[in-house]
Amino acid sequence: MTPVNWAGRALADVLDRAAATRTETGDRFPLYADPDTGRWTTTGRGAWTGGFWAGLLWLRARHTGDADDRAAAAACTARLADWVEADTATRGLILWYGTALAGADAGARKLRTRAAKAALAALDPELGLVPWGSAFGGPRLLARVDGVPGMVALLAAGGPEGERAAASHLHRHLDLCLGAGGRTVPAWEFDAEAGWRACGEPSPGWSRGSAWLLLAVADALHRPEVARSAPDRLEAAAQRLADAWTRPCTPFVPLADEARPAGPLDTSAAAIAAVALLKLARVPGCPAAAQYAYRAAAILERLVGEHLTRGMLLDGCYDAGKGVAVRHELVWGDFFLALGLAALTGLVEVGEV
Repeated sequence: MTPVNWAGRALADVLDRAAATRTETGDRFPLYADPDTGRWTTTGRGAWTGGFWAGLLWLRARHTGDADDRAAAAACTARLADWVEADTATRGLILWYGTALAGADAGARKLRTRAAKAALAALDPELGLVPWGSAFGGPRLLARVDGVPGMVALLAAGGPEGERAAASHLHRHLDLCLGAGGRTVPAWEFDAEAGWRACGEPSPGWSRGSAWLLLAVADALHRPEVARSAPDRLEAAAQRLADAWTRPCTPFVPLADEARPAGPLDTSAAAIAAVALLKLARVPGCPAAAQYAYRAAAILERLVGEHLTRGMLLDGCYDAGKGVAVRHELVWGDFFLALGLAALTGLVEVGEV
């Protein structure tokens, strides 16, 4: 079976599942679903994952070409508007991925423009980044890897000043989070007297840490206005981060936490990494393009062959440490799996997202 065949069938299954989820959840946002019943735990405002649900609906609309699907995606995107002024760097995840696939939809474009301006206003010039923020509680002056993907693209949408802010935000996180040998330190806290210090949670063994950072770097390399700030550094960072996902001994689906060898897997991290590798493979002049494309397709094929059931990407782990949803379907796992499959089948040019 050719990649287009298996990927196309799997994509159809995931997007059919999205339609069923839309019927089940109504105006609420799906977060994670029980692997046995398929029933979703939902949120009213979408939390940090709401953009992925909107993005999944836009993928379905592009796949079907149906006006009702477009209307549903547009309505979901409009419900993200409350996050524009929220104090959180996850506005990148919410408001970039929730609008990037909307094409010419006027409401989504307007929302993205507002979000880009708000993100730029939130940049802390002394720290050189948009702080993690206080929207979800805890310390505000954090730098976290999950505050980088989406935020780079969102800032860059704000014109020349936004492009400079996007580069600053990305490079400050690389300064802090990209450790020796490509190992990722996912979170840092700033103290006015002591400066930056590494946080214990999430731990350096967190599966999505390196995946999120790889995705952010891959995003930047598709934006010349951001990459030109330090192209050699970004290419080196991409290679170091990608090596951790492409070595022959590396499993296709990582443990949710390296410190828990008997613990759960995290298919969502694998899906994020696969999309990031596809993005890198399509950066003009990438010397390892063939390797990255091959590995990305192999990861996606493994996810489809061993972890996809009735359109549900199972074995995702929301929070291993707290034991929350450790083998579940996760809405962002579904989104990145669908995005990777859409790229393989030609439905989406992965560099546009």
